[in-house]
Amino acid sequence: MVAHEEEYERVPNQVAVAALLTTLVESGGASLCLEEDGARPEPVVLMEQHPGETLVLDLSSVSHLLGRLQDGTSFYLTGEAQGKMLRTPLLSLTETRRAGGRFLCCSDYPAYLDVLQRREAFRAELRIGMPVAATVSVPSQDAIRGELRDLSQTGCQLELPMTASGVLATTEAPLMLAFEFPDGTYFEIPASARHRRPDAERNLLRVGFHFGAPSPEQERQVWYFVCEIERESSRYTKDHQDERQPSPLFTSPAGRSGAGEHVGRRDVKRYATPTARRLVKIAAFLDGQMLALQQGSDIDSRQLSLHADRLMDLHEEDREALLFACRCLSPEPLLVRHGVSVAVHLMDLVGGGMPRDVRKAVVASGLVHDLGKALVPQVLFKATHFEATHRQALSEHVPLVLERLGNCQWLSSSIASAVIGGINERMDGSGYPKGVTGESLNELAKASAVVDAVEALRRDRSDRPGKTAQQVYRHLLSHPHQFDPHWIKRYIDHFKALPVGALVRFSSEQLAWVLRVDERGNPTEVQMALSASAPMRDNLGNALSGNIVEKLGRPVSEVAVST
Repeated sequence: MVAHEEEYERVPNQVAVAALLTTLVESGGASLCLEEDGARPEPVVLMEQHPGETLVLDLSSVSHLLGRLQDGTSFYLTGEAQGKMLRTPLLSLTETRRAGGRFLCCSDYPAYLDVLQRREAFRAELRIGMPVAATVSVPSQDAIRGELRDLSQTGCQLELPMTASGVLATTEAPLMLAFEFPDGTYFEIPASARHRRPDAERNLLRVGFHFGAPSPEQERQVWYFVCEIERESSRYTKDHQDERQPSPLFTSPAGRSGAGEHVGRRDVKRYATPTARRLVKIAAFLDGQMLALQQGSDIDSRQLSLHADRLMDLHEEDREALLFACRCLSPEPLLVRHGVSVAVHLMDLVGGGMPRDVRKAVVASGLVHDLGKALVPQVLFKATHFEATHRQALSEHVPLVLERLGNCQWLSSSIASAVIGGINERMDGSGYPKGVTGESLNELAKASAVVDAVEALRRDRSDRPGKTAQQVYRHLLSHPHQFDPHWIKRYIDHFKALPVGALVRFSSEQLAWVLRVDERGNPTEVQMALSASAPMRDNLGNALSGNIVEKLGRPVSEVAVST
């Protein structure tokens, strides 16, 4: 190595350059910075390297810079690999192409790398047994709890529940991180989220944060924490187990449990029912899959098969318990809740008598039908007025998700096409993506459109509040030119006027969730509700069964609750 700029060391050896870049490719994270004053690093994905020839980048996250980059503006890449900060020399784009809604670009290959060796680049990792609770405060949202996994002078990595992915992706405001060490030391610092990496097996999300303009006192505190984490970590090595005193930060006062114990995982106990708690694994898969799609991956064929089977098993065990569980997933991202509910209700409506492999294809298609929305500009979902340009951009999510199903050889292409490709089409040709009319739509596509509309209308949206089942039915029946009247009637006859999962106000003024209904649609089992909010374990009362009218009075009205 040759010294360069005092704090850097230059690595010109191409074997060493390739090794460092391989680590950066495997982490999936890098940042791009333009060659201009005041430019700030923007997160991108380094996908591949061809040593001595080219780098392959996914620049979808910086599409607003593509015009300038294609015009020849130089840039450099930064990132972390092997505990070191890396920086390339100035590079230029050599090729740009759009594939599956993403911008894949090539640049020239760096002749060397600059490696930052100052203490700011040192990253102290926390070992098992070194719990540090972390909290991410998001404006207008519930705080996200997690665990600190490593810390440097400029940033950190946290383990968060997979549900944090959707929140972080749609939050532009500054975040506040808080750490609590086992001895009770509490520290706050502003930060911004950079790179995210899912761990589907553990239902967790690794998120890298960059500290934003810390004060001198905060910098001193962070460096103290870094040193103490390294000091405590060294006690776990074989050579030093008996030599070093524990760090005071990791010495818990008597009676105090580990601050970070079980932090960062979904708090499954909060979910209202046993079936809802079992649904969490399926929700976690969809949540992680959404992030994987954003990072350029295809849908995981094996995991989709596994979770479609799980959903069908839950349905066979107790269909009404599963229908209600769909209303108990409010902590999950909207696209996840919607996908699960559409899959369950579509299976329940059309699955009777179907061979298992056909029913499984319907379930799988329902689960993933909306995941392509994670690949279109998220500003679309914040618009209060939906215009033609918004509609065109949104329609791209359908072919995007169909393209990512290429590895699912077991999934019937005709069923995927009917459900995913037809769920947004309308009888009069006003739907998308192809604008086909009723004569060209098969029955499964027509049924899917009704199920999808019911589930969407029952939830709040930026331009309107959620509706009750009765309001949804009236809306569909008043639009026979868009929705097949035959399937609207079948849906109402099948799920009834007060369906399982409806929150009902009775003549006694008490609120209760419908858990089961008889053939006439009368509630036969309900769960008392302590508030008109999405069902969670802490806002539900006792379950009642038998003669509900005798116990609570007659049903007066349904209460709209966005679940």
